Amino acid sequence: MSVSVATHPTVSFELFPPRRPELDETVWQRVLRMADAGPDFFSVTYSVSAAARAASAELLRRLLAQTRIPPIAHLTCVAATRAEIAARVGRLLDAGVRDFLALRGDPPPGETAWHAPPDGLSRSSELVALIREVEAERREDGCLRAAAPSVVALDLGVTPADVVSVAVAAYPSGQSHTRRAELAALREKQDAGADFAITQVFYDAEAYASLCADAHAAGVHIPILPGILPLTDRRRLHRLEELSGVPVPVTLDALLDTDEDAERLRRGIDATLALIDRVLAVGAPGLHLYTFNQDRPALDVLEHLRARGIRNPALETRPAVPPART
Repeated sequence: MSVSVATHPTVSFELFPPRRPELDETVWQRVLRMADAGPDFFSVTYSVSAAARAASAELLRRLLAQTRIPPIAHLTCVAATRAEIAARVGRLLDAGVRDFLALRGDPPPGETAWHAPPDGLSRSSELVALIREVEAERREDGCLRAAAPSVVALDLGVTPADVVSVAVAAYPSGQSHTRRAELAALREKQDAGADFAITQVFYDAEAYASLCADAHAAGVHIPILPGILPLTDRRRLHRLEELSGVPVPVTLDALLDTDEDAERLRRGIDATLALIDRVLAVGAPGLHLYTFNQDRPALDVLEHLRARGIRNPALETRPAVPPART
């Protein structure tokens, strides 16, 4: 893997497979609206239940078949053996997926501490290495020989050694001792074969800039893509604080404290755009938006970026998709 300068700041969207079948088409229509706006890629989340895994695989299938936007498949180490994870990677490669986000994952429901499952993986760096092993096996078998390099990696200015790209997580917010551990883990993931990183949510561009500077000093040279949550839903921000431990700034919380939905949306979008402008100013290679399947905030952000001249030139060379859109 080698790193150069990205040709343009990328814009990408994270998607959640619908939790209930009756929402499938509602969510899919939102996805199509986001796809029509021309992001560089989607990422598709993944959970441990059989139903959630099936929903994730189905959303990846539809994205590959019915849009021109490449998807990144999330994978975790949770509740699966090494052999089961390897088989899952193989199935995704067979389906046409060429990009992965390797995560350790949170403890299963009902558990508070992380424990690797029997015959499983304990660290995301081990998952990165396993994806590379499966890729190498498929290449030796001839399954990936004719494939082009990952579009996602190339858009980010990364030339992968192989045809598959692997992303990992990075964490801008934390105390100094946490930062040291994070940098060591990020270097370990890079050494295992990661091509780029996507950050957890943050609210201060300086936290992102500090992470990038510290990572570079620690020998981490892969691009670090900022993960941005549209700041429009106050309840979601507080729920995310409970899950991630990243506190919502008091000033942002007060800004969104209004009973008028339209005004809250306007304020939230303005705050999001201000954060985006700051991270781009400090050199971010792109933006990854945590959409929670809400197309309006994501498209408002993308419209702002297009007005700034940020385009996706790769769409001009990607083949058209079949006309079916349902």
